[in-house]
Amino acid sequence: MIRFILGRLLSAVPTVFLAASAVFFCARILPGDPALAILGDSASQEAIATMREKLGLDQPLMTQYAQFLSGILHGDLGNSMISGHSVLGEVADVIPYTLELAVFAIGFGVLLGVPLGIVAALRSDRLPDYIARVISLVGLSCPAFFIGICFILAFSIYWPIFPVIGSGDVVGETGRLKALIPPGVTLGITFLAFVARSARTSVLEVLPEQFVRTARMKGIDEGRVILGHILRNALLPIITVSGLYFGILLGNAVITEVIFTRPGLGKLIIGALNSRDYVLLQGLTIIYCVIVVVVGLATDLISAFVDPRLKLT
Repeated sequence: MIRFILGRLLSAVPTVFLAASAVFFCARILPGDPALAILGDSASQEAIATMREKLGLDQPLMTQYAQFLSGILHGDLGNSMISGHSVLGEVADVIPYTLELAVFAIGFGVLLGVPLGIVAALRSDRLPDYIARVISLVGLSCPAFFIGICFILAFSIYWPIFPVIGSGDVVGETGRLKALIPPGVTLGITFLAFVARSARTSVLEVLPEQFVRTARMKGIDEGRVILGHILRNALLPIITVSGLYFGILLGNAVITEVIFTRPGLGKLIIGALNSRDYVLLQGLTIIYCVIVVVVGLATDLISAFVDPRLKLT
């Protein structure tokens, strides 16, 4: 088990390295100058040159790249070019909001998507199945920003049930939950569609198996058959899909946080792009990749626990 975990972590190093390197070079191709963003359009050329020297942008590109890699190896993601604060410190301030949003979306998608997929499979080609297919189709077809705008119009303007802005800085647990529901549901609808479709397909594959027919012939309660035999053997694809979708979910979280003006990684990423804050953008990319790698590793371990037939090699 330890060898498997170490192997997966080592195999993730090239992925993180390539992603960080791509962001390093692509960020410097984009138009705009961080020095000009800091000083403003009225700054003189001398002031801009001094600021570029202070930020290290006057050095050759490969020298900057070598310093960037050296900082990663020492666990230092640098300081923001705009605020001057540590990248790790800025991420630590907002990442709880993004993780809170992601956990809510995953819980929403799993708790509703798995039962929906099971019912659709058990009632295949009947009304419940058609309803489930329509829900999945809508969830997969509509982008997060469209769902978010519809949610705001429906439940914040026409029926003012939830706050328009889904900020995490609200007082009280009730207020915080009400502010979390709009962006959480917006983010979770697409995840629900993925889970429901995966659960339906997996259950349909398990239903004809001999052990399911044997359990029913023995007179075992249908609920126990579904939970103990069908669902248990159909869990593996659902877990795999959930782990693979987590990266997409984090990407959609950026859009969702912007729509609902919610603090999180999305606000940092948009701010870093607008201000050409290369250091912050690079650090966010590395942290994003690390989170995806850790979730992928956790998915493999959970899959092996659910299905002991899998060999961890």
